[in-house]
Amino acid sequence: MDIKQFEYKPLAHYSYAIISEGKMAVIDPERDPMQYYDFAKANNAKIVAVIETHPHADFVSSHLQIHKETGATIYNSEKTGAEYPHTAFDEGGTLKIGNVVLTAINTPGHSPDSITVVATQNDKTVLFTGDTLFIGDVGRPDLREKAGNMQAKREELAEMMYDTIQNKFNGLPDDAIVYPAHGAGSLCGKSMSDDNSSTLGNERMGNWAFKEQSKEEFIEKLLDSQPFIPSYFGYDVDTNKDGAENVQPSIDRIPFKENATAQGLIVDVRDEEIFKKGHLEGSFNIQAVSDNAKFETWLGAIVEPEEEFTLVIDSKEDKEKLLHRVAKIGYEKQLKQVITLTDKNLVPTEVLDLKDFKSNPDNYTIIDIRNKSEVEEGKYFDSALAHPLNELRDTAEDIPTDKPIVVHCAGGYRSAAGSSILQKKLNDVTVYDLSDDIKEFK
Repeated sequence: MDIKQFEYKPLAHYSYAIISEGKMAVIDPERDPMQYYDFAKANNAKIVAVIETHPHADFVSSHLQIHKETGATIYNSEKTGAEYPHTAFDEGGTLKIGNVVLTAINTPGHSPDSITVVATQNDKTVLFTGDTLFIGDVGRPDLREKAGNMQAKREELAEMMYDTIQNKFNGLPDDAIVYPAHGAGSLCGKSMSDDNSSTLGNERMGNWAFKEQSKEEFIEKLLDSQPFIPSYFGYDVDTNKDGAENVQPSIDRIPFKENATAQGLIVDVRDEEIFKKGHLEGSFNIQAVSDNAKFETWLGAIVEPEEEFTLVIDSKEDKEKLLHRVAKIGYEKQLKQVITLTDKNLVPTEVLDLKDFKSNPDNYTIIDIRNKSEVEEGKYFDSALAHPLNELRDTAEDIPTDKPIVVHCAGGYRSAAGSSILQKKLNDVTVYDLSDDIKEFK
């Protein structure tokens, strides 16, 4: 069998194509399906199946678009409660892609409706584990308390994950290749390896979840110190359960204006140095200048689902790419317009006197916007007040305003967003961004 792994780095997402005898299946596809079409064309293959291991929380999938455009059958667990045309693919279910046999195993834990897809041909076995089994970790069990067809408490799902790891992979060989849906940097787990694949034997030896332990010990470790849940996760679960609109028509409807202005919620994606020289008052600076920047995650953590906003970009040439990034999480639906700016009616960001800050830190209120787990590992400033970025719009009013405010994170990317949020939320106080100067305090 010919297997291709596709990676979308900003979301640490892996999707897959399997080709055999001119037929192709796609597993856990991202929002834009063109790369799968191109791969099929390059290999003279017809896409006949698209498989969802579960309704994903951190991105919108193109399974329905692929079905509409290619006629491919969508396969997923019946427990998903999918609203789109599909064929149930649960424990014991099989389908053939050329000479490859695909078998489903119900592997609940990350979600109640998670499946693992077992691909076999001759003596080769490959496991597409979705968000059940990662490299070095297993999927978090706390994303389905308020979303999806089947809702479950985190403790219940953690117990399901224990049973899955204990029992569901037992009959599979050590040399079975493990291909997960996410890697290091994803918020779907907490301690994933940088490796993009493994073997089941290596996971049995090195993954903490396979170590001998009681159910209580497993559950306690799995639930401990999971990362925050961005606002958009439940929204994307429900979007994927229903099936998303085709991506290009959805983004083509969004108005674009050059040399414009805007009111309301404004997300400015330009580099922080450009933003600080001049931006529309009240803008949030969520940078998308790097292909690897976690723009989608922070857009969906700071802006609520269905909350309308305007997107500010550098130039018309950036529009298509950035609209596709917004659409990765389904937020094009709430995007009112995309604009570029004039030089008029812009406000600058005040620059911190770093020398004075170093000499007189007590003259400032220092706000640490790193995640709770990062703060628990140690502070850079003893006096810093912890206000995680994903909560900052709600907690800003709790921040003292009797001194100038200095915002920091771990590297500078998040503090650009955090400082811009506080500049909008807090009146009559100066807010500075420590940015990448935080490195001088580590």
